[in-house]
Amino acid sequence: MKKGVLFAIAALLAAAMAAPANAATGKRVSITGEVIDSWCYITEIMFAEGTAHHQCALWCAAGGIPVGVLGEDGQVYMVLKLEGNATSVANPAILKIQTHKVTVDGDVYERDGIRYLVVNKVVDDSGIVKETHEEYGIQPFGN
Repeated sequence: MKKGVLFAIAALLAAAMAAPANAATGKRVSITGEVIDSWCYITEIMFAEGTAHHQCALWCAAGGIPVGVLGEDGQVYMVLKLEGNATSVANPAILKIQTHKVTVDGDVYERDGIRYLVVNKVVDDSGIVKETHEEYGIQPFGN
């Protein structure tokens, strides 16, 4: 079942990226929030924020789980592209900011209630600022 969900998410992202350039117009934004692993955050399979989740988030991103930004407005923005990558977010650069608090400039596209973010520039990277490991423990790939 997990494989089917991952396939569905990948198919949705591929379809969004393959859409004609004139299909949607993005809205220029600046968003501040935490870079999250969308699988653990959406499924609530474990506590998915801050230091408690950092190791798991790295493994999930490296394995192809879509990454999002949990904005300070409480909204999740699915990252489609990250600065310097012309084709997709599937690059090691996303691992360097996983679970960090960032401010990004980019374009938001919204369709069927889902917000997609094309990051043009990471303006600020505050690192990991949400210390959650004392309350939730390291989950599950930490030591």
